Amino acid sequence: MEAETTNNELDLPPEYCRYPDEGCDLAGSCLNCPFPQCVYEQPRGRQRWLKRLREKEMVRLFSSEGKGVKELALIFGVSQRTIQRALKRGRNERDYYQPAGSQRYQQNQEV
Repeated sequence: MEAETTNNELDLPPEYCRYPDEGCDLAGSCLNCPFPQCVYEQPRGRQRWLKRLREKEMVRLFSSEGKGVKELALIFGVSQRTIQRALKRGRNERDYYQPAGSQRYQQNQEV
C-alpha cells in the first residue's frame, strides 16, 4: 500500500511541477519561441526547418544577386543538382501562392 502512495505522490499535474524553461538552440525559451509548434515535436523537424531556410537563401542569392548554380554549389558545399532542386522547389512555391490572374503568374506561364 505504501508503494502505491509513493507513486501517486510523484505523479503531479504539470501546474504543480517546476521545471527550468531552457529553450533550445533555435529559441532561448520555450514560452518565447517564434514557432507555432515546436520543431522537435515533428520527425526531423529541426533538420527540415534548417533545410527550408537554406533553400530560401539559395533562391534569394540566385534571383536577387544573380549567382550561378555552380557558384551556389561551392558556397553551400552541395552538388549542382541539389541547387537545381532547391531552385525548382522555390519556383513552384512562388507559383503556388500567386493568384491565377496576377501578372507574375502570366509571366511564369509564358517562360
